[in-house]
Amino acid sequence: MGKRKANDNIGNPNQDLCDFLTELANYERNVSKNIYKYNAYRKAASTLSGLPHRVTSGGEAKKLPGIGDKISKKIDEFLNTGKLQKLEDINKDESNVAINLLTRVSGIGPAKAKELVDAGIKSLDDLKNHPDKLNHHQKIGLKYFDDFEKRIPRKEIEQIENILKNVIKEVSNEYIVTICGSYRRGKEESGDIDVLLTHPMYTSKEKESKKKVSVLKNVVECLEKKKLIVDTISLGPTKFMGVCHVPNDNNKPFRRLDIRLAHYDQYYCAVLYFTGSDLFNKNMRAHALEKKYTLNEYTLKRLTSEGVPGEAEKITSEEDVFRILKLPYKEPKDRNA
Repeated sequence: MGKRKANDNIGNPNQDLCDFLTELANYERNVSKNIYKYNAYRKAASTLSGLPHRVTSGGEAKKLPGIGDKISKKIDEFLNTGKLQKLEDINKDESNVAINLLTRVSGIGPAKAKELVDAGIKSLDDLKNHPDKLNHHQKIGLKYFDDFEKRIPRKEIEQIENILKNVIKEVSNEYIVTICGSYRRGKEESGDIDVLLTHPMYTSKEKESKKKVSVLKNVVECLEKKKLIVDTISLGPTKFMGVCHVPNDNNKPFRRLDIRLAHYDQYYCAVLYFTGSDLFNKNMRAHALEKKYTLNEYTLKRLTSEGVPGEAEKITSEEDVFRILKLPYKEPKDRNA
């Protein structure tokens, strides 16, 4: 996830500005390893992508949240000259370009990409000639590289969602299935498909048993039989990573699919977390701390006077989390912060 352009707004009047900010963000993450700057550029791109109008100057941009002096100067430079010297310099360096390219392969992170580039591997063709340097996940990322680069239209995810839900119902009609990520936030396109699954039998209170371990495996096997899942990157007790495809439709690309199994009593904290966006989650966690709570993908817990998390609150819907934190409920489509 997050390998592709962070910005998936169709008809965004600031698309070119978002693109250069995203490129800078990727450089900071993949080459400089500066996560602080990476987040700053991503936040600025996210702010601009949400605007209904074109930004006409750095000064105007600077009034917006997440855009400070340095980024506003870059926006001015780009608006005045149509380019950015910093990016031109970055892209003159062959190894920067190679690292950025290789990290677009699913399973290859910045450290692995640098290791490959240092070993003289600078293109996808080079990679194909050195399969010995790749693990199973990276080989699959390379095999489906072109397809994984393509955005997934909403209509196609709806198709996959219908198949998923019908097949999973056959296993047991007690499963709850939610596709999270940008799809749930109402976006017209997504980079991959993120599924969250739970079953009333699977709670955090119960001891791990053989029966519980097969909860996810049974579902995956059924989806393979129906030819929706075509390749597996990894399958553990709580997480499947792999490749799916609309059955019997050769025009459709292969897509990245993740299925996570969440405990039934922790399901809605997980739904909230995996719906995102990242920045929205960060703000929610910060707000929770102000209210003396700690929030993560599993639970919402009140902090004691010593600052230690207490018992988990009973959460039966996303609304519960907002209510306990005294926040107005936000629909998923309004969480693209």
